[in-house]
Amino acid sequence: MGNCIICGTPVDGEICESHEEDAVFEFRGDSPSQLVPGRYYRGTVDGYADFGVFVDIGDHVTGLLHRSELDRRLESLEWEPGDGAYVQVLDVRENGNVDLGWSIRQDEREFRGSLVQTADGEYRPEDYHDEDDGEAESAETEAEVGAAEADAVEDDTDAREASAATNGSGTAESSGSTDTAGSATDSPSGSKPSPSAVATAKTTTPTTATESETEAALKRTTVDAIEDQVGTVVRLEGEITGIRQTSGPTVFELRDETGTVECAAFEEAGVRAYPTVELDDAVALEGEVERHHGELQVETESLEVLEDDEREEVLDRLEAAIEEEARPAIVEFLAEDAAVEAVGDEIIDAATAIRRAVMEARPIVVRHGATADGYVAGAAIERAVLPLIREKHTREDAEYHYFERRPLDGRVYGMDAATGDVTSMLEARDRHGEQLPLVVLVDVGSTVESVDGYELLSLYDAEALVIDDSRADEAVAEAVSTGVVPSLADADVERLTSTVLAANVAAHVNDEVRADLEHLPAVSYWEGAPQAYLDLATEAGYDETAVTERREAVALEAYYQSYKDKRELVIDLLFDDDGDLAAHVSGQFRAKLETELETARENLTIRGLEGVTITVLDTAAFTHRYNFPTTTLLLDALHRSERSRADPPFVTLGVGTDELHVRATEPVNVRDLGAAIEEAAPDAGVRVVGGRDGHVEFLAGEREAVQEAAIEALGELLG
Repeated sequence: MGNCIICGTPVDGEICESHEEDAVFEFRGDSPSQLVPGRYYRGTVDGYADFGVFVDIGDHVTGLLHRSELDRRLESLEWEPGDGAYVQVLDVRENGNVDLGWSIRQDEREFRGSLVQTADGEYRPEDYHDEDDGEAESAETEAEVGAAEADAVEDDTDAREASAATNGSGTAESSGSTDTAGSATDSPSGSKPSPSAVATAKTTTPTTATESETEAALKRTTVDAIEDQVGTVVRLEGEITGIRQTSGPTVFELRDETGTVECAAFEEAGVRAYPTVELDDAVALEGEVERHHGELQVETESLEVLEDDEREEVLDRLEAAIEEEARPAIVEFLAEDAAVEAVGDEIIDAATAIRRAVMEARPIVVRHGATADGYVAGAAIERAVLPLIREKHTREDAEYHYFERRPLDGRVYGMDAATGDVTSMLEARDRHGEQLPLVVLVDVGSTVESVDGYELLSLYDAEALVIDDSRADEAVAEAVSTGVVPSLADADVERLTSTVLAANVAAHVNDEVRADLEHLPAVSYWEGAPQAYLDLATEAGYDETAVTERREAVALEAYYQSYKDKRELVIDLLFDDDGDLAAHVSGQFRAKLETELETARENLTIRGLEGVTITVLDTAAFTHRYNFPTTTLLLDALHRSERSRADPPFVTLGVGTDELHVRATEPVNVRDLGAAIEEAAPDAGVRVVGGRDGHVEFLAGEREAVQEAAIEALGELLG
């Protein structure tokens, strides 16, 4: 029984429960499970990632301070690797991951007390004695004694050898063979060696030729086998896929045919070890397998770059393994769908490219539209890829390093987005030694306006593939490695979504998650979902209400912070929600949408021309531009609700300050519409964005002329 260091209350230990958050702890344990959630700990910055900061808590545990926990932008932190930091432990997960929180107190003087926490309990700093220090002192003393004994034995041996030479009792050959170890173990009298002789044998005997041959003959093992070899020296052969310099060792990521592992090599603090080793080198590495902060790591003892035949042998082995494993063995689409079957080969090619990227330790960046269809399609790919990354990489946070979803505003992968991606990938390559990514475009990027972006990626040999339900342009098929675009195969895409395509790709990326994906196609349809996908959702346990609520909930959340992936929230809505979360968010969606629809209906202008009914909404004047819903989503809903009021063809035209959007009961080629508007209003700066399914942009000063030209053109195109 002790007393709380802050209030003096009698407690079992050194601090009462009510004052645990007033003290800072120095952690001397060896397992995350020994941490106490709610307590503040002194740590050391280990490194940065896009999603937060890794902080070492003591010598054996690392936690993640997620950027969402910071009270400032991640980029504004002035911490460098090795700097001290004070953090709060929020949670210790079952898998050992430690979630950290921000501490506004970043100086020990700002806490009311400090304690040392071990696996057994907490101690006042003045009462704590580190057993390791005592062991180190003992080891140092033993080493000094051993050295002294060795010197004494060496002097004695020299004297005996000199005596033998003087008395003629032995030849030069015999005295050379009677080294200390030999004389100790091979004594004619059979007597045991003295302690001093044993010390000499251990400390001064050089490595023999036989021992060197044994070390050289160390057999190669594979990454997937080292988990059972902790504490053992192993030999790995593979390709260097990452190089990261920390404030301590250099960390090389090595990939063989079974997976990847991080290998730490130490020259001196912050100094690059093996500076001649580069990305893509084939190497042979020997080192001891250890667990570092709960993750497998190899402590490198030797690292050799392989050349010529040895290099080719390793690379051929890797390529053969990837070829065998990357291509899906079974081809089975989620449901019968002619549009999907039209691009069956491309779906398999896309799945193969994604699986290859995982096996080659290349990051995967998914760019998708910030719409319900875009988010659900991107989440389908994510659901398939993350388990493969966890399987192939030994580091706990691999899924954050090797997979990222980045929502894209609009359906064009333009130079702005491509420049951002190139900047990020070059920074990752230069700062963290990462390979160039595979960029996967989902529900975006299938028209000619995206070609400039793809060409920028190709200048750096970054691969891109497209999965999109839009009416695409042939130029895109030539600009990307794979295009899962049914319109280019002359398939009917009117009853197709990008999620249908992405879910089929994902099912072939990872067959083990196929059951998780079966309800997603139905979620992506606002209306007219094919019965095959509705049946699939029902069989998976999602009735019509559940499907509708998830679609509406994702559509609402896609609007807020549309530039973020919202990974955990989207997972909850689409996969882990029992329905309460989706129902709650869906209710908000309907309330907000209906308010905007009422305003829009009251301000519609109806025009009839050449037998075509055209309803015009001034979206600049009669929508809340910076509130939910977006203009495109509002026009979609407005068109669905109003088209039953007139015979087809029926058109809903949204005219904003400098944009024009069209929805129609008959297919409209927006490029043809744009050309007609440009002819009638040549000074309006008209351009079409997003291809045949896109929208028209124009100069704000020519708005009235553009609107009238659009109405005339629609009458001619559909009349």
